[in-house]
Amino acid sequence: QVQLVDSGGGLVQAGSSLRLSCAASGRTFSRLAMGWFRQNPGKEREFVAALNWSTNTYYADSVKGRFTISRENARNTVYLQMNNLKPEDTAVYYCAEVPSGYFRDSNYITEALWHYWGQGTQVTVSS
Repeated sequence: QVQLVDSGGGLVQAGSSLRLSCAASGRTFSRLAMGWFRQNPGKEREFVAALNWSTNTYYADSVKGRFTISRENARNTVYLQMNNLKPEDTAVYYCAEVPSGYFRDSNYITEALWHYWGQGTQVTVSS
């Protein structure tokens, strides 16, 4: 059964850090590309970061240098370490997965690529 459970959000002050987690089940985790997107009400879902099964990483310009995506295959878990958080980082963050065979440098920022999504975890950054 396919399941993604993302967690770790919260309310923090600007400059603080949070670590989001996403636990996957039902597939061979090491063969999956994993990603993080974020969304505010009334706005489109925005790409944040991605990591394929060979551990190549990809970041949106807005978070590069502050956020780090990583995976722990033994626990079927992907992480998003968020440092130096800014108020504009406030959003619901969603993890997503797709088999690595579908992942391309030209399509990973496209929401439609990703097959399954977590329920979302709220990140709120106060000024």
